[in-house]
Amino acid sequence: MTKSVAVTVSFEWSPYNVKCCRGTLKSYRRMMINVISCLALILLRKKGNHRMNIRNLRPDRNPLPLAQSSPGISPRTVAELKAQVNTEVVDPFYSPGADSTTDDGYKYADYKPHFPVLSWDPLVEQEVTDRGLSADPEKKALSSAAQKVKHLTPVIGTEIIGIDLRQLTPAQKDELALLVAERGVVFFRDQELNIHEQLELGRYFGPLHKHATTGVPREPGLEEVHVVYNDAVNRPNPAAFAKFDLWHSDVSYEKQPPSTTSLKVITSPEYGGDTLWTSGYALYSSLSPGFQRYLEGLTALHSAVSQADGARARGLPVRREPVENVHPIVRVHPVTGWKSVYVNKGFTRRIIGVPKAESDAILQFLWCQLSENPDFQVRFHWEPNSIAIWDNRVVTHSATFDFWPQTRHALRVTPHGEKPESVADYERRTGKAAKDYQTELWKKQGIEPPQPDTADVKVRGYND
Repeated sequence: MTKSVAVTVSFEWSPYNVKCCRGTLKSYRRMMINVISCLALILLRKKGNHRMNIRNLRPDRNPLPLAQSSPGISPRTVAELKAQVNTEVVDPFYSPGADSTTDDGYKYADYKPHFPVLSWDPLVEQEVTDRGLSADPEKKALSSAAQKVKHLTPVIGTEIIGIDLRQLTPAQKDELALLVAERGVVFFRDQELNIHEQLELGRYFGPLHKHATTGVPREPGLEEVHVVYNDAVNRPNPAAFAKFDLWHSDVSYEKQPPSTTSLKVITSPEYGGDTLWTSGYALYSSLSPGFQRYLEGLTALHSAVSQADGARARGLPVRREPVENVHPIVRVHPVTGWKSVYVNKGFTRRIIGVPKAESDAILQFLWCQLSENPDFQVRFHWEPNSIAIWDNRVVTHSATFDFWPQTRHALRVTPHGEKPESVADYERRTGKAAKDYQTELWKKQGIEPPQPDTADVKVRGYND
């Protein structure tokens, strides 16, 4: 005769254990413990907790906290780590956290970063006319005044030797704007112009941007100067973020992001502290025709929010509330008419109108190409009084922070450009076809652009 047995089981969930009530029949106790343990383990795995030990489910044992089940980790350590993760806001750039109070006779103490508590109105749209539109395409006035004009790579970067930027004529400035638009970045050494002369040069290229969060010089009246400063106090923290995260185009989140930007280094280490630039023209040209056309129809969100949050987390003022703007992923330079990929790891957050997985995959691919493909890049070693002038519309850049504890100090002047223009908008406005820079370069060299290879491609081994 089969005996009927009634058993009552209940569960009470807590973060680290499962409690069970014993069955009503003592003789079935051991069997039910095993059944309940197995069921609980299955449920726990479904909830994502893979670290529970079956022995901790025994009702006659005291369940152990998760931290104690892992050797070398205490509950206090776990709590501290959680608190750090929950409260720490990562500043996406290495920046000084407050006004420096020790100068020790430093020559450029008046240009060290200062963080005045100010409140600025939101930026309004401004009319901008690119000076490169007035330039002689042959750049005869500029090149004839130089001792040497040297291209540093095939696609990006030119160094001009023997020119004093203080002595440039309007025609030479126009040609410099065109050269920067074509080559991405142009370098000069041994330049004696002071910050006021640098500001005057910058205003020639457009109305100047005032940064909402970063340091400005202590000297009054220089709010349009962006200070780049690192010394022994500001030790890089490799746990905060990867160097990959530092690639950016300056303040691309603005409605009218920068154009022909200048940076003068006034103090630099003997070695280290280089800056790398990478070409959005070259990235576009490297893509397949189908992918080029796909990207031309997309836009992306650029955001200042994380930069403002980083400043506030360090106790610094935010002088203008952060903004977000949507820009085309492929923009056209108004002077060259060339197409350039316009995204950057620092400020581009997502692609509009596509699934998140698709947006993440595309942006990650483009960021990796910009930061990792050496064919698109140029690297410059600074010396005191070196100046770089680059076009923020068509290049991204990143500094190397390999010089700590040495001092690296520079001053940036940042003119606004036009609102970024998509391929369709450019062609509608001008009646001209936007162009691929590499194709145009080949035409100038008398080279027939290669046709897409539709045949089977043989894999080539690495022979270096």
